[in-house]
Amino acid sequence: MRAFLFPGQGSQAVGMGVALAGASRSARDVFDEVDQALGQNLFRLMRDGPEDELKLTENAQPAIMAHSIAVFRALTKDGGVELTKAANFVAGHSLGEYSALCAAGSFDLATTAKLLKLRGQAMQAAVPVGQGAMAAILGLDLAGIEAACAEAAQGEVVSPANINSPGQVVIAGHAAAVRRASDAAIAAGAARAVPLQVSAPFHCALMAPAAKKLASALERIEIGPLAFPVIANVDARPNRDPSRVKDLLVRQVDHPVRWEETVRAMASDGVTHILELGPGKVLAGLVRRIAKEIEVLPVGTPEGVEAAAKLFA
Repeated sequence: MRAFLFPGQGSQAVGMGVALAGASRSARDVFDEVDQALGQNLFRLMRDGPEDELKLTENAQPAIMAHSIAVFRALTKDGGVELTKAANFVAGHSLGEYSALCAAGSFDLATTAKLLKLRGQAMQAAVPVGQGAMAAILGLDLAGIEAACAEAAQGEVVSPANINSPGQVVIAGHAAAVRRASDAAIAAGAARAVPLQVSAPFHCALMAPAAKKLASALERIEIGPLAFPVIANVDARPNRDPSRVKDLLVRQVDHPVRWEETVRAMASDGVTHILELGPGKVLAGLVRRIAKEIEVLPVGTPEGVEAAAKLFA
């Protein structure tokens, strides 16, 4: 059994998608369509930078999605991979869940790009710059991190935001509470607490205003049928019911990404091969820490698409 994974924010880099666009008409069409949908030359920003502008949440989210779907289209259209036989499951990390839903057919490409632009703007606006923070806690189990957050809250928000892999959990919340929780985690035996250079505290209760804006935007959108099950971040369970998609996406904004559970669910259901479609190879590294028995291939370049297509030959 196979699965496709789609990366989240932090995977962006200046130059992303350029080689793919040069090699694939299908990929170029994706970048052109996203530019047109947003009324923005996003691909030029992806190609040339500057990096500070590319990593802005409202730009990084649709850019990473565009690269992921360009890879997906190059693989299925140019590579001749038959969609119905390509994947038993799909999943994406945070914004990558939108890429997964686009690949599965829930949203068309233009709608996905517009939703991610809005989502990025709403998440950025939810908390004034400097008031929130995130930190990666390494070498401590989830129960220990939850206890450290409970001890450190003191009336503020701090909680697990990305449960990425054994020994790697990202926390988010008010800046002072995140610092207190980081210190408490170290005292409880964590190897390190690494502050993250992010513009907002994603996937915690402080994102409730962003969830409300997203819910309003989703009310006007029709969800199409899913070609294959999409494992949702918020509950780490496969979903093929279009009527559940909106609620799952709204809850995702201010709830933790249960990535370790997502990969374990795939492994327990018999997935043996995973393709990470999009820029970078962050998810490939996490999969190897969670389920070493699964073979994982990052696919973000023309060479990667060619190698992936051979798996289906």
